[in-house]
Amino acid sequence: MAQNILVIDDEKAIRKTLIEILSFEGFTVDEAADGAEGVKKIKENNYDCILCDIKMPRMDGIEVLQVAHEGRPDTPFIVISGHGNIETAVDAVKKGAYDYISKPPDLNRLLITIRNAMDKKSLVVETKQLRKRISRANEMIGTSEGMKRIQETIDKVAPTDARVLITGENGVGKELVARRIHEQSHRANGPLVEVNCAAIPSELIESELFGHEKGSFTSAIKQRIGKFEQANGGTLFLDEIGDMSHDAQAKMLRALQESRITRVGGEKDIKVDVRVIAATNKNLMEEVEAKRFRLDLYHRLSVILIQVPSLNARRDDIPALIEHFMKEISEDYKQPIKELEPAATDALKQYNWTGNIRELRNVVERLIILSDKIITRKDVEQYILLK
Repeated sequence: MAQNILVIDDEKAIRKTLIEILSFEGFTVDEAADGAEGVKKIKENNYDCILCDIKMPRMDGIEVLQVAHEGRPDTPFIVISGHGNIETAVDAVKKGAYDYISKPPDLNRLLITIRNAMDKKSLVVETKQLRKRISRANEMIGTSEGMKRIQETIDKVAPTDARVLITGENGVGKELVARRIHEQSHRANGPLVEVNCAAIPSELIESELFGHEKGSFTSAIKQRIGKFEQANGGTLFLDEIGDMSHDAQAKMLRALQESRITRVGGEKDIKVDVRVIAATNKNLMEEVEAKRFRLDLYHRLSVILIQVPSLNARRDDIPALIEHFMKEISEDYKQPIKELEPAATDALKQYNWTGNIRELRNVVERLIILSDKIITRKDVEQYILLK
């Protein structure tokens, strides 16, 4: 699809030259003879890039820039300036213009600048969409008593640096709780580093957490920075902490006690400023009794305990979760949101959700893909058994 460029310049010869060049390069080009006409077109159309002269009648380029940034903040704005207007052009860049091009324009530089500006716009738009999707994916849905208690606890705990242990079955949303604590803390601008302790072989977990020095073992061909150092100034989320090896548990205890770590094969103590949040689907006290988990580490981790209820224990939240997933998945698939019969909702509320929220989302996605415009109870009964 052709990309649209607006050229605003009171010199007809300049406009004509730019239009010919840009059209030859495959762009769709619109033009405006002065700033006022340019502003009108900016408000009426969505351009991929704007080229604008500085000195023009009725409205100069700086005024056009201000209007464009109010209505189209993501659209790159490139200033075209005469040699006598360089200072003004530099000022325009400080006020938000992407760059400036001197008259007469160097054609290669002009095209490179336009391409770079458009690439930047694409990245900015993509980043905003990703942040929106991440924010939406991290949303905690539900007004049940269990969810209210969790949110109240998060509100109290998040502003502190207290360590938190989150427990609950697989698929209940323990990671969401950890993310919410981080987002509401004073460390929100710092990194949130996640480690799945169950997914890392026991012989590698120490290197993963604390890093290693070059040559500390056979495959250590270069120095590695561990998760603790990566999370410095932020939050370290240790998922499935109950699967951590005993040796790693001992080093973890020292790191929590002293706020210092030592890389594998290293001798230097490295001070770290990290808040630790841990999660597990196991009963850690039973693991302690079975000699598989250290009691002293359990007490270090569990300053605050948050038990996330299973989906079966919060069935009143199921309709809200279904609605949330319907919107999210339909948006991902770029299709209209389907209607769900009340009887279908009732059937989903009565189902035994052994896989919790993760299973519910999979079922909703399956129903969206396989059902017609209206999802019926029959659809639920037919497709929920496919798993």
